Amino acid sequence: MSEVLYSHGRFYSAADPRATAMLVRDGRIAWLGDAGDAPAADRTVDLGNGLVTPAFVDAHLHATDTGLAVDGLELSAVRGRQELLDAVAAFARTRPAGAVVHGHGWDESFWPDQSLPTAAELDRAAEGRRVYLSQASVHSALASTALLAAADLPTGVALVKEHDHHAVRAIALSSITPEQRTATQRAALAKAASLGIAAVHECGGPGTSSEADFASVLRLSGQGLPQVFGYWGELGGALKAKELGAVGAAGDLYADGALGSRTASVREPFLDGHGGCGEAFLTAEQAAEHLLDCVTVGVQGGFHAIGDAAIETVLEGFALAAKSVGVDAVRQGHHRIEHVELIDKAMIARMVEFGVIASVQPVFDALWGGPDRMYAQRLGVERAMASNPIGAMHATGVQLAFGSDSPVTALDPWAVVVAAAAPRNPVYRMSVRAAFAASTRGGWRAAGVGDAGVLAPGQSASFAVWETPAGVREGLPALLPDVDGEAPARPVCRRTTLHGETIYEG
Repeated sequence: MSEVLYSHGRFYSAADPRATAMLVRDGRIAWLGDAGDAPAADRTVDLGNGLVTPAFVDAHLHATDTGLAVDGLELSAVRGRQELLDAVAAFARTRPAGAVVHGHGWDESFWPDQSLPTAAELDRAAEGRRVYLSQASVHSALASTALLAAADLPTGVALVKEHDHHAVRAIALSSITPEQRTATQRAALAKAASLGIAAVHECGGPGTSSEADFASVLRLSGQGLPQVFGYWGELGGALKAKELGAVGAAGDLYADGALGSRTASVREPFLDGHGGCGEAFLTAEQAAEHLLDCVTVGVQGGFHAIGDAAIETVLEGFALAAKSVGVDAVRQGHHRIEHVELIDKAMIARMVEFGVIASVQPVFDALWGGPDRMYAQRLGVERAMASNPIGAMHATGVQLAFGSDSPVTALDPWAVVVAAAAPRNPVYRMSVRAAFAASTRGGWRAAGVGDAGVLAPGQSASFAVWETPAGVREGLPALLPDVDGEAPARPVCRRTTLHGETIYEG
């Protein structure tokens, strides 16, 4: 039995808001209180007046893609076709002749001229190397001629979406050796730990990753790294998910695509591009059958649904499943929907009725919401301002779990909290405390863990220690601008601990 006393800290804890010390025994919090009253311990760690909070949980992440983005070609800052080609040319020269140039993050919605390069132009920029450049949403990509040909696709237009994108993506990712893949995943998880994240929800499945990729990242779980909860998103794949070690047949089980790629399934047509209402990949009957399969196998179920038409279809699937096994049986599954970006009051009420967890990414709104960004381009201002009503879901009683969908948005958990507390539509504001809870306890609860996410005796000792240069407000770091509108400096992680084991120390 090991005991560690963490002393001279400030603790964000409802159990004892004035505590300055915490005793951890065998991975759990054994005592919390004033340092002067602390019991004896095998070892003492001086926290140097750092702020101690529950550690973050990222409820939607892709480890391999995140790791590739760390060392790959970052394209989020490019602002046009030629700038993108120049970036590819410069990066390609650092890679062997036979390598695939992996890049991520381009977003033409920020470009003054939104025209895209051709496959031939990518070929020339990369000097013949194969090129795979995922769009910010990772629901479309730009691919070179060789990759398109290998996927039996036309080789003139570089842009591929959804199913065609999945085919090209699989070929691009197959160029990575198992050793490289594990190293990439390890780098992503280590990065998460350095940011105060003690657990992640890895979302895999056909079209997103392979079974080998999924198994690889699960093997890293807790090995001096964050705990990994796996979600395998395959229709009818509840038994496979269980066999793979996943906690759910959920995550990236696609009911539709994405707004950035104009493939989200929406009730009213997109206003830009070629119009249309996106792509729907599921029927309500299929969603119901999948949920019933999950109930039978005993795993959590869920879906990726962004557009209002897709969310409506999925929720109708919940209703059909409830008719078969009863509402209580459906609620007991703690099923989830990822993203949930275009949802109205009636659908929010159904989320509550069926006990559906909303696994959402508040930074989507920060990047693309408001009256003049990508959502407004795709949907119009009125629909854009009604998107991502996270605060309304919270106020209505929907259980929330926050994440990044990294590499779609960066690993930055405090940015997630800020985006939820100060959304582009102020109607959807929620308190910093509530947003923090969804980023911590909400992630544990969404994965079925009930004894983590708060600092109290008997709970898991999964916490982070922070330097807070801007001070503390209501027990948490100061995050929102003051009366002068100046954004405060962000907290800096000094230690991350998972179930009593330190997985990061800075």
